[in-house]
Amino acid sequence: MIFKTKGIVFRFTRYGETSIIVNIFTELFGLQAYIVNGVRSKKAKANIAHFQPLMLLDLVVYHKDNASIFRIKEVKCSYPFHNIPIDIKRESVAMFMVEILNKAVKEQSHHEELYQFLERSLIELDTMHSGIENFHLFFLINLSRHLGFGPQMSGEILDGRQIPIEDENILQQLITSKTTVKGREKMPMVTNSQRRELLEILVRFYHYHIEHFGEVKSLAVLREVFE
Repeated sequence: MIFKTKGIVFRFTRYGETSIIVNIFTELFGLQAYIVNGVRSKKAKANIAHFQPLMLLDLVVYHKDNASIFRIKEVKCSYPFHNIPIDIKRESVAMFMVEILNKAVKEQSHHEELYQFLERSLIELDTMHSGIENFHLFFLINLSRHLGFGPQMSGEILDGRQIPIEDENILQQLITSKTTVKGREKMPMVTNSQRRELLEILVRFYHYHIEHFGEVKSLAVLREVFE
């Protein structure tokens, strides 16, 4: 059957000489794999730019139950990013987000809610005027809620680890903030060292809850950009 759905590209891999297999998190079906033939050839009908990580797409797809890979009938960009591609801070945060998503999102039952959260987050990252340096902290907390292990108190994340009371207060504020916008408005000043420590704590929290989470390579880029 043919369906219309929105989607967010997580990654693609080359397949054969001219094709790709692209993993897209869709609003209707969650994470799905699609084969796109001939997209890497000179005469390609589809634009490979559509399948870059985190692209927001409007899709018409073929779908049937119990299949493992599908095809795309139509594709177009639903929201072209204006600032993420040209701003090193936004681009670094986006790179971190896509790495986390590829590690953390496997099968998702509440895919509509998660899709809407991810779309909202990406558009906000592209359009926001301040608070970019803390965006990924809010993102990790809010994503954990959609993945089913969102914390209520800082102690759930710290798991016995002792940190300065000021840092724990910031962590608790991250947890209690319902949205990134409201949270940033009330967020106290966060130093580079506090941001780095809180990020490492949150990534460790993901390690604990997600099997085979592995190393987060984009952490090094974030540290360098926000130092």
